[in-house]
Amino acid sequence: MEFQKLNNRVITWAKSKGILDKATPLAQLGKTIEEVLELREALFAQNNDLQTYTDSKGRTEDTASSIKYELAGCMVTLMVQAKLQNIDILECLDLEITKIEKRSGKMINGTFVKNN
Repeated sequence: MEFQKLNNRVITWAKSKGILDKATPLAQLGKTIEEVLELREALFAQNNDLQTYTDSKGRTEDTASSIKYELAGCMVTLMVQAKLQNIDILECLDLEITKIEKRSGKMINGTFVKNN
């Protein structure tokens, strides 16, 4: 499905829940951090070769499925954040890709470290 259509669905959902009327950018950032931490839990489970794990809320989760859902959760919170800021998220993505395409660096311990 096209990204813009999915983004529109997210924004429609956020409007229907009152998020766009009542959320603040800082509160929305808190939701993004929450989703990132949940993704981290799933990735730790994956790193330890666990097919399931117990998350911080005490729920048993399927690791592979959880990674997908948590990645999506991160994306949803960022889409809402962009809308709260009246910013086109695809424009943001384009700006960042243009910026990082020009970077040089190297992989160190599984992480890309850019040159100054």
